Amino acid sequence: MTRRALVVTVVHHPEDSRIRARQIAALLEGGWEVTYAAPFTGYDLAVPKGEPLTGIDLPRAAGRRRFAAGRAVRALLAREGPRHDVIVVHDPEVLLAAIGLGLDHLVWDVHEDPAAALQVKEWMPRPLRGIGARAWRGFERVAERRWRLLLAEQGYAERFRRSHRVVPNTATVPETSDPVGTDRVVYVGNVTVARGVETMVEVARQVRAATDGDIALHVIGPARDARSTELLNRAHAAGDLVWHGFLPSAEAMPLLDGALAGLSLLQDLPNYRPSMPTKVIEYLAHGVPAITTPLPLAVDLIERSGGGVVVPFDDPDAVTAAVLAWRDDPGAAAAVGALGHAYAREHFDWGRQGPEFVAALEEIAQRVS
Repeated sequence: MTRRALVVTVVHHPEDSRIRARQIAALLEGGWEVTYAAPFTGYDLAVPKGEPLTGIDLPRAAGRRRFAAGRAVRALLAREGPRHDVIVVHDPEVLLAAIGLGLDHLVWDVHEDPAAALQVKEWMPRPLRGIGARAWRGFERVAERRWRLLLAEQGYAERFRRSHRVVPNTATVPETSDPVGTDRVVYVGNVTVARGVETMVEVARQVRAATDGDIALHVIGPARDARSTELLNRAHAAGDLVWHGFLPSAEAMPLLDGALAGLSLLQDLPNYRPSMPTKVIEYLAHGVPAITTPLPLAVDLIERSGGGVVVPFDDPDAVTAAVLAWRDDPGAAAAVGALGHAYAREHFDWGRQGPEFVAALEEIAQRVS
């Protein structure tokens, strides 16, 4: 019997790596039919048609513009939910829309901490952030009693009272990696002030000046706040960095190959402390030496793998020094890249974990059928 999954997001880019490149790809490879409901036109993308992957367009939830998306997704869940064996949802907005619809086969894929994230959302008025965070914590208790959860991080388990299966946020790890190069540093992922854009822009300026432009920072990802957009546009126009904007995984990952270093400059915020920065895993997967701020899981990964260095928060001088040290010692850079790649192959390869994700959904489908 062919299983059918309904995958829903109104927030994430339809080409989000975890959703599209890993989870949906694993389901299709496992013989499932997938209906993917996402804001395709909201991100200027065509809606996929045909089988085994069928797309449904939804409004995009962004900033304070969330009502239309919530209304549309509720109608979608009521219409399409009963026709699928499992519903996998990725956003708080979708969970709220599902209340009262009787969808026992709904699965919440938990790959962020919405309550902690509210503390840095510029669209949320500051006086309401604490209230919103407490309200969401209460709703999480309801959600875990009502639906099934999959966690992207073991650290997320502390937020919940019950035990939930962990499906780690990993990467597709190539069998081999390109040699570490000397012409570029990379950053991949969403860009915000909280993710260190101010430090990153200063690093780009310093590295350019110190190398007479021989090393450039390539930023691969969209800006998610006005300040980040302003800084990236200005630095790109000045020639301090190359800003690619969002790229699908199939286009973004090749830009990592052969890079001298990969940056993960997250600030010390509650939303990031229990999380493993996926970008660090992606750098290691491609044999790119990683430079990360001292968040607990990132530090642990660097210490266990030997695949990079840890720098203080908000310290562009330390980041620049690490980049230049690897430029001046290619042998050391190559050794760090090789260690990271080997560790990622052993511990973080989605090629091994993808089938476990599919098996988890199959188990859920069997329970509710």
